[in-house]
Amino acid sequence: MRLVLVPTPIGNLEDITLRALRVLKEAEVVACEDTRRTGVLLEHYGIPTPTLRLDQHTVGRARELLAPYRYVAYATDAGTPGISDPGAELVRQALEWGWRVEALPGPTALIPALVASGLPTHRFTFEGFLPKRGKERRERLWALAREGRTAVLYESPHRLRKTLEDLLAVYGPKHPVAVARELSKVHEEIFRGSLEEALEHFQEPRGEFVLVLGPKKAEPLEAEALLEKFRAQGLSGKALFRALVEAGLPRNEAYRLSVEEP
Repeated sequence: MRLVLVPTPIGNLEDITLRALRVLKEAEVVACEDTRRTGVLLEHYGIPTPTLRLDQHTVGRARELLAPYRYVAYATDAGTPGISDPGAELVRQALEWGWRVEALPGPTALIPALVASGLPTHRFTFEGFLPKRGKERRERLWALAREGRTAVLYESPHRLRKTLEDLLAVYGPKHPVAVARELSKVHEEIFRGSLEEALEHFQEPRGEFVLVLGPKKAEPLEAEALLEKFRAQGLSGKALFRALVEAGLPRNEAYRLSVEEP
């Protein structure tokens, strides 16, 4: 049994390798997130291989759906399967079944956005999509800021401005950012500037976005500044501890600060 992960273009249909086209032709079936989107690609290259829907709603039934096949190609809507899509779960299952799993090199939005950003690339962290709201989102934002590395995020148009506002609150208004929009497509755009400039620029966001944030310089007094701020609001004990954790401090550090005498 063989599963091959096939990266597909994120926009321009020419961004596909000869090897990927060969695998799509050779496979018994092309499992994919959206048979219509993948069908456009297959039709463009004259590939008659049948398709099978395997998305986040059906990946739990993957073994049943793929049982008739010994050679499966898997493609997501765009880019490399396994990055912010059901591909990772399919790989996990296939390995449990004892299948041979291969991953072809190819298109992804992450790397073009990073290397075109003009920001440091020697050390970076990829976050994918942030949690949509709440405590987990705040903690992840603060954790990214403490990484001390370039950070790469994916974002949808209707959440872009909210994410820029949240990043501005954590990183500061002057922090450098590159925002790549519609990579490899007709209306490709890469904005480079500060977070406050990006927020001003993208008034009505359209398309798919990749955000690249420059490393945040270490601020050893950041925790102390938060502590002073919350104490000035009259918080102490458990209330102070909760506020520090929600602001993104590690729980052990928040506990230490909350029990210290003023």
